[in-house]
Amino acid sequence: MKNIAFIGTGRMGKPMIKNLIKLGFSIEIYARSIMKVYDIISNGAKYHSSVYDCAKDSDVAITMLGVPKDVEEVYFVSGGLLDSMKEGSYIIDMTTDSPSLAKMIHDEATKRGLHFLDAPVTGGVSGAKNASLSIMVGGDEEDYNACLPLFRAMGTNINYMGGPGMGQHTKLANQIIIAGTIAGVCEAMTYAKAKGLDMPKFLRAVSTGGAGSRQLESAAPKILDRDFTPGFSIKHFVKDLLLAVDEAGKENLNLDVLLTVMSHYKKLDDDGFGENGTQTLIKYYGG
Repeated sequence: MKNIAFIGTGRMGKPMIKNLIKLGFSIEIYARSIMKVYDIISNGAKYHSSVYDCAKDSDVAITMLGVPKDVEEVYFVSGGLLDSMKEGSYIIDMTTDSPSLAKMIHDEATKRGLHFLDAPVTGGVSGAKNASLSIMVGGDEEDYNACLPLFRAMGTNINYMGGPGMGQHTKLANQIIIAGTIAGVCEAMTYAKAKGLDMPKFLRAVSTGGAGSRQLESAAPKILDRDFTPGFSIKHFVKDLLLAVDEAGKENLNLDVLLTVMSHYKKLDDDGFGENGTQTLIKYYGG
């Protein structure tokens, strides 16, 4: 599995590609514009102007795209990924998208003699750069085991979660946890500021107790510094939360925190903050 087609050369995809190249994998890339990928071409990736040319001779294809619509287009369009890959090869979708779409791709890939895994990630751009992503994998366990060396080139917390779509379900549950936690961080900081607490002292006081969390550790200092640079953007978080709302609805689940936080982020996205990081939620509270 040394020859890999990688489709999705954005803020997450580029550092993942660079880490694969460092470990000796041969990387073919597809991008709509060659001008946006000169940096990874200079690292050794080979550019192609079509998905078909990128994937046709590869042992594995990895996709890291923006939204489910992009995934459908890359996989199902005539001359797309499912048409391109040779029989017996592996396809890994690392996009966060619909579990039902993952199942659909898996079934179609199986009909064509291909192996498909859904493997969304968490850890943000820093995790992609440091090859420390958490990777949640759904699909056939034999295929998961075959692809472990690839996952270990990009992440450190790698888990097989079950059949097709289960990686996506795990990621959506992960996003629900983040939504509630970061909302709690923003509300606590809003309260502490209104009551006149010294904010750095407040954060030190609560950081090692029961209120401590990754979101407190990463988001709170950025909020204090008014740094809204995205580690993970609001527009992509809104996409993930809407997928979680849709999946929860299929089970008639009443997930009030998810619905509330999703509505807050949707308003920020509508107000033009979609490219900002998720810590920008503090603006909803007037911060």
